[in-house]
Amino acid sequence: MTFSASHTADTVDQLQRQLAAAEAENDRLLALMAKKEAQWEAAKAALFEQFRLAIERQFGPSTEKYRVAQGDLLINEAEVAADEEDAADLDVVTDDDADATAEPRQPAKRRSRGGRVALPPELPRVEVVHELPDEARHCRHDGTELKEIGKEISEELHVVPARVEVIRHVRVKYGCPVCEEGVQIAPAPAKLLPKSNASATLLAYVATAKYQDALPLYRQSQIFARHGAEIPRNTLARWMVQTGDRMAPLIEALRRHLLQAPLIHMDETTLQVNTEADRPASSTSYMWLQRGGPPGQQVVLFDYDASRAGRVPIRLLGDYAGRLVTDGYEGYAEVVRQNGITHAGCWAHARRKFVEAQKVQPKGKTGKADWALNQIRKLYAVETQAKTLDPEARQALREQKSRPLITQLRNWLDKSVNQVLPKSALGKALHYLDGQWNRLTRFLDDGLIPLDNNLAENAIRPYVVGRKNWLFSHTPSGAHASAAIYSLIETAKVNGLSPYEYLQFVFETLPMLGEDDDLDCLLPWRWKDTLPN
Repeated sequence: MTFSASHTADTVDQLQRQLAAAEAENDRLLALMAKKEAQWEAAKAALFEQFRLAIERQFGPSTEKYRVAQGDLLINEAEVAADEEDAADLDVVTDDDADATAEPRQPAKRRSRGGRVALPPELPRVEVVHELPDEARHCRHDGTELKEIGKEISEELHVVPARVEVIRHVRVKYGCPVCEEGVQIAPAPAKLLPKSNASATLLAYVATAKYQDALPLYRQSQIFARHGAEIPRNTLARWMVQTGDRMAPLIEALRRHLLQAPLIHMDETTLQVNTEADRPASSTSYMWLQRGGPPGQQVVLFDYDASRAGRVPIRLLGDYAGRLVTDGYEGYAEVVRQNGITHAGCWAHARRKFVEAQKVQPKGKTGKADWALNQIRKLYAVETQAKTLDPEARQALREQKSRPLITQLRNWLDKSVNQVLPKSALGKALHYLDGQWNRLTRFLDDGLIPLDNNLAENAIRPYVVGRKNWLFSHTPSGAHASAAIYSLIETAKVNGLSPYEYLQFVFETLPMLGEDDDLDCLLPWRWKDTLPN
């Protein structure tokens, strides 16, 4: 009887342990299912956000302007998240502050809808005088001869179509009629491409059409054919490659000037080169951009490289040790470390990610993305006030007005970064801001550092627009030539020059310079100083 009771107790204990183990396993499986469901929900939300952003990119406006309803920003967690700091105790830039301290704005000149645009006064005028016939210059009533009492003038814009013509260079020979020796002839004119029949004007025309106006060479060939000149596309392409090669010494002169700048902007974008050694035609290559220099002496340089690795900035920057402004790409980290460069980030990129997060918010709702965008907008309002100041005064203004904004933003970021899913649009924006924080706040301590890298993006945009038309380069030599000509055109533009006229000047002057001549005379600002006012 005792044995039976003991056996029963052991069985009950065993069953209880089995039940407890089963319940624990059930709880574990339930927790795992809950975790999986949360992961699925997060993945579904992330995919839905990507879907909405894809629709927005395809069909929405391309502008980065974002909606910020000022009234809505006074509710929800946005203001509470800033560590409950009393913004009234901080000298924070608000809309009213910005309006009160900024220079008074001149009202924008608007023309009435459908109104006629005034023709530029600097355009040449050709007068066509319309006279009455002799028989109409007498009074209808008494026959008295009419006298001129004024003029009525109207203007219309006229275009002279392009005309293709041939310039014949006739070199007269002279010889002695007695000894028939010592024949003399005038030297041949110097040419940029000695073995071609393309003039400097034609080369400048083709280069400007392709690299500034994004007109592919095959279309230019068709246009020339309509004007009676058959120039095959491959001939135009060969001219551009050879022209780019001839520009190498001038590009190096521009590079020397660029590397003396206290601050350089850099960016890169993709390029496809079809026939590159040891690489398939679909491989992605890169066009790198650098921009820097004082106002009126700005340099924009494009450089082709098959790689996006950190060795490319090392090659391009050499021993440069100034300030560098880039986006968040980590490929610049090695040259920054080696040279001791002051590396600043780009608030436009940080803002762009919050704009995307705002786009996937429920319509009519405000949240963290709106608050962040409003803070960034206030930072830009300070920069608007500081635009005309010298670096020391700009830094002082930033210390007074931008630093409190940055402090608020940091406190908000510390609270918010762990409250959202990392893979959501808002999570990506917060983690980007957190990861780039040191670079993004470097502008507070240096009045020369701008708030963003927009100068580089503005300079690289014409190349990106052109790429939509010509799609790819056939060879690396063509990519290098394109980089050289883009460099000259964009450098001319940022210095207020006509790219066509500047290219024509360079193409005409460079062949006449000797190996020991100083190429600085070809720099855009040197040529600009020689132009008549």
